[in-house]
Amino acid sequence: MSLLEVYNLIKYFGGLCANADISFSLDRGELLGLIGPNGAGKTTLFNCICGHHPVNDGRIIFDGIDITGLSAYEVARLGMARTFQVYVASGDLNVEENVMVGAFMRTKSRSEARSKARKILKELKLHSVSTNLVSELPVAAQKRVSMATALASEPKLLLLDEVAAGLNPTEIDEIMGIIKHLHNKMGITIILIEHVMELVMRVSQRVIVLDSGRKIAEGKPDMVAKDPRVIKAYLGERYAREHGR
Repeated sequence: MSLLEVYNLIKYFGGLCANADISFSLDRGELLGLIGPNGAGKTTLFNCICGHHPVNDGRIIFDGIDITGLSAYEVARLGMARTFQVYVASGDLNVEENVMVGAFMRTKSRSEARSKARKILKELKLHSVSTNLVSELPVAAQKRVSMATALASEPKLLLLDEVAAGLNPTEIDEIMGIIKHLHNKMGITIILIEHVMELVMRVSQRVIVLDSGRKIAEGKPDMVAKDPRVIKAYLGERYAREHGR
């Protein structure tokens, strides 16, 4: 059963068409990779789905509800959460308090929010830095705090925007393990925007490719990686050769 359905979504910024007639569906429990070159419209698509940007045309159905035109807060209340490419922590709050902000989406109780935050921080191996300011942490840990804050809102759908950007190979492996845990053990439905192809190809069950605002390919990771349009627009011949495509 589809958790998310996007129909003919169009988004303009002035005369620029950032998303051009994009349609896809996402099954409950699926992990979908969303890839493409910079400026392809990936984050704009996230922003439209989440209610951060109004769409010019098209429909978005989430868990059976038409959310087209709803605000970001209303969409979040229905069970959708996301991370951003750059995580901006809440003022001078420490790590635990930042995650509590996400928990307040579901409870007004400080004790319940704190308990939930501590549980999630332990899941993401952040409990040892719970009293630190987010700004004091390395980039990899800040990415995990962003994920923890989103998780605290108890999402049905989690949108991850370049959580591996700027990380070294060891940190990428750690993030990959966390994503697999969220999907396989916690059963969270995920859409992942990422430029780290090893991560995308290893965790995604299906991949959608955007280029210049349009969907140019969709399918299993190994099939998408062989698509001449994807190789030309994004992956490149070198990637294709090195991975035996």
